[in-house]
Amino acid sequence: MPQSTPYVHRRPFALAVLFGALLLSLLVVPPAAADDGPGTPAGWTTRPAGGGSAGEDARPYVYLEGTPGTVLQDRLSVTNPARTPLTVRLRGDGPAGPWFRFAADTVTVPARTRADVPFALAVPRDAVPGGVAGEILTVGGGEEGRVPVRVRVGGPSLAALTVEDVEVSGRTIRYALVNRGNAPLRPRLSVRAEGAFGTLLDRQARPLPLELAPGRRVELTEPWPDAPALDSVTVRLRVTAEGGARDEAAASAAYVPPAPVTGAGLLALAFLAVLGARAYRRGRWRTGTSAAAATAPAPGPDKQPAEEERHLETAGAES
Repeated sequence: MPQSTPYVHRRPFALAVLFGALLLSLLVVPPAAADDGPGTPAGWTTRPAGGGSAGEDARPYVYLEGTPGTVLQDRLSVTNPARTPLTVRLRGDGPAGPWFRFAADTVTVPARTRADVPFALAVPRDAVPGGVAGEILTVGGGEEGRVPVRVRVGGPSLAALTVEDVEVSGRTIRYALVNRGNAPLRPRLSVRAEGAFGTLLDRQARPLPLELAPGRRVELTEPWPDAPALDSVTVRLRVTAEGGARDEAAASAAYVPPAPVTGAGLLALAFLAVLGARAYRRGRWRTGTSAAAATAPAPGPDKQPAEEERHLETAGAES
């Protein structure tokens, strides 16, 4: 009996090979680039213009230097890698934010394009010499980017400080400080008060807990808990700061005790005034009498015997 050839079911095996080949092709073929579609572009960047778009040649920030009253210019780059245009809004931020100027507040960058956007920075005429920081803020597509900007303002530094409106009221000394220069100052204050009988208050110079910006005016108070009850005082304030800034001002005040002591104090003062006036008049009377005796003419030689005879006659009559 002839042997029969065994039946082999080859269809599942072929399907397995086909499936394995398909899976292998999916693993080795790189995925297609994602389509941005019509939605909002994403992944854009902004940085200082110049150099490469990334790497060592890219500037970490924009550096500008100029004197007050000058206009400085530079550029920033906005890169849009998406397949749709990107519209961003531009504005300045930080202490130097108001100094930035843009040709347009909004800029549209085409798809897959890097655009260099020019801008200007106007240094105010009253700008303080020194360093000022700022940023250019770009907002678009639900994202924001920031480009740091550092500005160096040149010119001489002027330190000037005044103390004004000094007033003594009870146990408080009021005054105002004004920075008249173009440099920030940290003032130091000393206080001295003189009364009718000597020094009442002597506080050595000490730093005040504040920094006075150029053009700033601040009103302050100085406590005087042991102010006198009855005296006439003159309070003098002296302020100094770095750069040779200094000034001083004074104010006077009369301290009179409250009622009912006020009446007794006034009576005492009036009594002393009367005594002083009487002593003054008495001194003038004595001075006038002495002067009159000194200036009276001396009697002549012919008149002296007659006067002596009259004195003798009077004496004889009385005896």
